[in-house]
Amino acid sequence: MQRPVFQWRLRARTLELGVRTLVMGILNVTPDSFSDGGRFLARDHAVAHALKMLDEGADLLDIGGESTRPGTPVAESGIPAAEELRRILPVIEDVLRERPNAILSVDTYKAEVARAAVNAGCEIVNDVSALRWDEQMAAAAVGLNCGVILMHTRGRPQEWRNLAPSADIVAEVKADLRDYAKAALAHGIAQDHIMLDVGIGFGKKFDQNYPLLAGLDQLQELGFPLLVGTSRKSFIGRTLAHDGKDAPPDQRLNGSLAAATASILKGAHAVRVHDVKQAVEAVKIADEILRFSK
Repeated sequence: MQRPVFQWRLRARTLELGVRTLVMGILNVTPDSFSDGGRFLARDHAVAHALKMLDEGADLLDIGGESTRPGTPVAESGIPAAEELRRILPVIEDVLRERPNAILSVDTYKAEVARAAVNAGCEIVNDVSALRWDEQMAAAAVGLNCGVILMHTRGRPQEWRNLAPSADIVAEVKADLRDYAKAALAHGIAQDHIMLDVGIGFGKKFDQNYPLLAGLDQLQELGFPLLVGTSRKSFIGRTLAHDGKDAPPDQRLNGSLAAATASILKGAHAVRVHDVKQAVEAVKIADEILRFSK
């Protein structure tokens, strides 16, 4: 199955999507991320890790200053924008000082943070809420004229444990992403600025992530490039459980690579990962297979 090719327009450049899979490295400048909470909170550690991911072949980096792990209060009761900016702006500035051509994305649902980060040099706003948790975000994205990633989330992190499972997760995600994209276009965001993320693990029950990955090819009908982030997610830990205990995040690498590979073979244009070197190698193999797919 061939992927459609897109020209994804960012703030200062355009990326070709579909000829090869892009690898987005994750940099959480937070004390409480589910996978690496606190590890890169110090500015020098965060910058060093960012440069390492670029050296390992990351095409772009996604920098976030607020955790959206399950149970975390967000939106009305999340951390203040000022604290989020205090965490990420020095890192953005230092990375771009060292690597002026690096492509950076800011992982935020707050318009104030998006504006400051893009003005500091980010070219993409990656919004887990798909512009829905801050009524100013859509207007901010229009004004910034940058790349925009709209992610599917069922409810908010503090609600996930009590959400009823979806009757048809692929149909639900497809319908919701279509609505999010239509709303973004109606606000004035250009179609070629938009990428969609299926939101693996975000409000989905453990066993619903697999049918979502299996049905990923159906989302190509939406007409936008697709980003998939499976790296170290809880559903992988559950599948790799030993003696009734889920595999911890630092023991989910092989499962993460398998899930990322599967997503590419089903049409993902980019994958969001913690382990860049290993992902780059897996992506090369998956892309070679796609070259010979009918």
